Amino acid sequence: MRIALAQINPDLAGFEKNKTKILDYIARAKEKKADLVIFPESCLFGYHPFDLLERESLVDQQMSCLKEIVKKIPAGITVLIGGFEKCKKKKGRPYYNAAFLCVKNKIVKTFYKELLPTGDVFDEARFIEKGQIKNNFFKIKDRQFFLTICEDIWAWEDSKGKSLYNENPIAKVPRKKVDLVINMSASPFYTKKLKLREYFVQKTAQYFRAPMAYVNMVGAQDEIIYDGQSFVLTPKGEKKLSCLAFAEDLNVFDLDTLQDWNATSRRKRETDTELLRQALVLGIQDFLKKNNLRKVHFGLSGGVDSALLACLAADAIGPQNVQLFALPTQFNQEESFVLAEKLAKNLGIPLKTISIQGMFDYIKTILDSEFSVQRFHLMHENLQSRLRGLILMAYSNLTGSLLLTTGNKSEYATGYATLYGDMCGGLAPLGDLTKKQVYELSKLYNAQTEIIPERILIRPPSAELRPGQKDQDSLPEYDKLDKAVVNIVERKAKLKNATEKWLAEVLMKTEFKRWQAAPILKVSEHSFGRGRRYPLSQSAKTI
Repeated sequence: MRIALAQINPDLAGFEKNKTKILDYIARAKEKKADLVIFPESCLFGYHPFDLLERESLVDQQMSCLKEIVKKIPAGITVLIGGFEKCKKKKGRPYYNAAFLCVKNKIVKTFYKELLPTGDVFDEARFIEKGQIKNNFFKIKDRQFFLTICEDIWAWEDSKGKSLYNENPIAKVPRKKVDLVINMSASPFYTKKLKLREYFVQKTAQYFRAPMAYVNMVGAQDEIIYDGQSFVLTPKGEKKLSCLAFAEDLNVFDLDTLQDWNATSRRKRETDTELLRQALVLGIQDFLKKNNLRKVHFGLSGGVDSALLACLAADAIGPQNVQLFALPTQFNQEESFVLAEKLAKNLGIPLKTISIQGMFDYIKTILDSEFSVQRFHLMHENLQSRLRGLILMAYSNLTGSLLLTTGNKSEYATGYATLYGDMCGGLAPLGDLTKKQVYELSKLYNAQTEIIPERILIRPPSAELRPGQKDQDSLPEYDKLDKAVVNIVERKAKLKNATEKWLAEVLMKTEFKRWQAAPILKVSEHSFGRGRRYPLSQSAKTI
């Protein structure tokens, strides 16, 4: 018996497009003589819809497309499709997160997700009614299967004896003989996430004493990036099949031998830094594609953050679709401009220079007079940043190009960014990267040839908003700051040293800036943005 894993990238509420893609993958699976093809969680609707589920008509459209798919399923193949179904109960939430077991002209059975994630970026309990997985058994050709949906397998205790849930629904499922356990998932990417998935899949496989197929969504939706990397695992933890990372894929295996029927070579295990690069590239690609945008632009300062972003943007949409700007004043070193020009030339991206010195001098004179300002002030520094934002946003209005922001997580954590200045833009691709990760990714781009001028990687970081300015004039050393950001923001741990105590205080004071930041591509376990729910007004003395 042959099983196909259909790892696809759906569009949220793009029902016709998703229907066409699902039918195409079913046809391809049929050509490979698959008896069963498994799609990811909510692949027909897209994931996660959040408050789109307020619109009942959208779920109706999804179900209409499902019925059309069912009519066109070829004879002799069974299909598992993820979506949402209206709940018939009079009380409770309006929908189930469902999996539809389909054959030609018939929905054979519907399964419902039981564990509903409410932490970090998700809040399924807002609209989704809890199902029960204890009866999620089904048969095809006398083979017994058991189905779970994403979070259903995440209630096992971890290596420290802790669990996210009070009860594990799988532990209540009778241990019948099972030939294959299935998990249909839409699991967001962050570094080391794959190891966690493998752990929970193996625990589930061990419970049923059967191999397990894990089918994960791929693609980006707003800030959230799904990496695919679907796989088949034995109860002993041996990986028998693996799908591509950050790309759509169809892989077929034989249920008896668990061997890849295609005998297709898959990519070698990538480094964490390379996976991070692929995640950000896909995040930029899909944000533009799914918002009907084609081009991006931003300021190139001669610093490492904008240099890395230029590389990522060129990878994501091609250098011909990227426009860079140098927007100098008297405080920008000549070296910065030379380095920016060299990088732009290396990448084949046009760089346009517009001096803002005249605008700065004119407005500074007015403000100094009106406000009786006698000395150079923070106001003057931020004025430069906001003038740059003004020009870059004007270019957006003129051309429809998306302005990207270049700030990283360490800067955002400290509030070392200017509202309506360098925070202007529609997407913050680097906003979940520590400065250390920015350098690691930059060095990855230079691994074979020097794309980013080496001088950019070794010169002290500076905003260049006043004479001789360095980031470390205002911030702790980046190696200490990065560790503090990871400890406090990502791990939510207790404060351990002076840097962390300083950062904790600054975090509380600058939350209002992050509320107004552009969407941040999430690549860590806990990022700024949608998953962070700190209040603006509070009297907490520490965190």
